[in-house]
Amino acid sequence: MDIRPALIDRFKDKHICVVGDVIADIYIYGKPHKLSREAPVVVIRYEHESITPGSAGNTINNLLALGAHVHPVSCLGRDEAGDKLYAHFAAHGNIDLDGLVRYDGRTVTKTRILAGDTHTSKQQVIRVDREMDAPFPAALRAELRRKLAAIVPRMDAVILSDYEYGLIDREMRANAADAARGKIVVGDSRYHLRELKGLTMITPNESEAYGLAGLDGETDVEEVGRHIIGFMDVEALLITRGNKGMSLFLKSGRMHHIPIHGSDEIADVTGAGDTVAAVATLALASGADFYGASRIANCAAGVVVMKTGTAVVTADELKRAIEEYGTMDS
Repeated sequence: MDIRPALIDRFKDKHICVVGDVIADIYIYGKPHKLSREAPVVVIRYEHESITPGSAGNTINNLLALGAHVHPVSCLGRDEAGDKLYAHFAAHGNIDLDGLVRYDGRTVTKTRILAGDTHTSKQQVIRVDREMDAPFPAALRAELRRKLAAIVPRMDAVILSDYEYGLIDREMRANAADAARGKIVVGDSRYHLRELKGLTMITPNESEAYGLAGLDGETDVEEVGRHIIGFMDVEALLITRGNKGMSLFLKSGRMHHIPIHGSDEIADVTGAGDTVAAVATLALASGADFYGASRIANCAAGVVVMKTGTAVVTADELKRAIEEYGTMDS
């Protein structure tokens, strides 16, 4: 299939619901200063920091950057991180925040400290995670299910983004699948892929796919893909494979290996899977077939992995990438 940049213009007309775990990715940047006298570690002199939506929040961010209308179903704690993420989303005109519920709990954060000299790329030194301090209250879960039931029927497509922080439990998955019956539903789950049977497409990375298949790393990826398609009852399986590109398996039995777009000298893969899920979903909702949608998502991934941190691809960047790569055969 010859993919055209003009398809990207259709993204802005699409309404996408993202159900999943919104977290805060915090980046603290500094410069190595001296050795500590307290322990054999380098002291980092603080320079600046940033906060970016991560996990399902990164999926939302990518959809917003591409002009889609986004309808998240998720929650944020009533804390500083939650306030900053909510303000970040509220600054966009193409997002409906009715399904983003605030509650009296902690927003999950991943704090990465990056250090490097003035004229060098900063490298991650350590990551500190602050996870939830208590399970989600039953009343909050009930409210999210009500929001889900009201929002999904109006959508062009739904993305389930499960990072196992507790929001997408078995009941939420079932409710989302029921509400989205007959629609495009794309699943991206780190640990619960087996429970996403019957969806339109799932987008695991290579290690997640091998785990889902129950096969060891020596098994050829084609055998892994065919095995998964055989028992998952999905229309398409898109396995992301880092600098080896992607492999697409279809229920019809067809298969495509899609080489990586751009350089294989990857800068940072953080959040690339979220970009793939977002772009593939938008492309499918805009009329692309599975192969075309996967190639467009591959172009998007090639852009974001050359950026540091949790990054997004813009519509203009994606169009340029497609112009460079879109007419190539795979």
